[in-house]
Amino acid sequence: MAEPDWSLYRTFLAVLDAGSLSGAARALGLAQPTVGRQIEALEAALGGEALFTRSPGGLAPTRAALTLAPHAQAMAAAAGAFVRAAAGTAQDMSGVVRITASDIVGAEVLPPILAGFREAWPAIDIELLCSNRNEDLLRRDADIAVRMSRPTQGSLLARKIGEISLIFYGHRSYLQKHGAPRTLEDLAGHTLIGYDRIPLDLEGLGDLPIAVSREMFALRTDNDLAALALLRAGAGLTPCQRTIAERDPNLTPLLEGQFELSLPVWVVMHEDLKGDRRLRAMFDHLVAGLGEYVRG
Repeated sequence: MAEPDWSLYRTFLAVLDAGSLSGAARALGLAQPTVGRQIEALEAALGGEALFTRSPGGLAPTRAALTLAPHAQAMAAAAGAFVRAAAGTAQDMSGVVRITASDIVGAEVLPPILAGFREAWPAIDIELLCSNRNEDLLRRDADIAVRMSRPTQGSLLARKIGEISLIFYGHRSYLQKHGAPRTLEDLAGHTLIGYDRIPLDLEGLGDLPIAVSREMFALRTDNDLAALALLRAGAGLTPCQRTIAERDPNLTPLLEGQFELSLPVWVVMHEDLKGDRRLRAMFDHLVAGLGEYVRG
């Protein structure tokens, strides 16, 4: 079997993401018939098995497509790493650095740290991937990760920065209307903000003083930024990082001494990249900046 051209895999991923030929065509800057022909070419190169079937919602991936998807995604990640590496040699302070962090850290913590890095190294471009999913550094989905859990993969250079504290907070407007809980049992009488379809990593949080279930939350979201926005809007109560909450004088700490979570902060990169000057500069800058953040 002849190896298909990489561009066909890229088109395959675009159709998979968009769910239609037209959406993939817009994303790739190609004509829709061209996208259709490339999918047909990939199917022929792979033995003729269909990759997509038509459905009321657009194009649905077949079992074959779902089997191929992670391999194509790995190829895309490797191609991205290749381009970033080609943009600057290991000893050149220019090029691209790709960082991954959680939604909250990426939006609320890293911006001033990255702004400072750009002032120091204006020839280095920064790509910030905000996702609560742990991107695979060994597969080069990103160059450097800021994580809130201990890395488990091998071949990684990891530095623990410290721990951040989360406690319950409520907005002044909410507390004026509903009062403040005095005990953990009082939380049952309040509107709580929490997860929806993605349950908390309870093992990573250690022993909790209360039982946690989806049903206890009246406002449910898996987006941490949305949960923070709901807290700031006075919609309900939820745990929040102290350093973030203290920026808003309208947010009041609750149940101090009764409930507190501690999350570790790690900066991680592939061990093979530590000789790259620009990546090591970013790694050390993140370690210093996040250290200041953790210390408050």
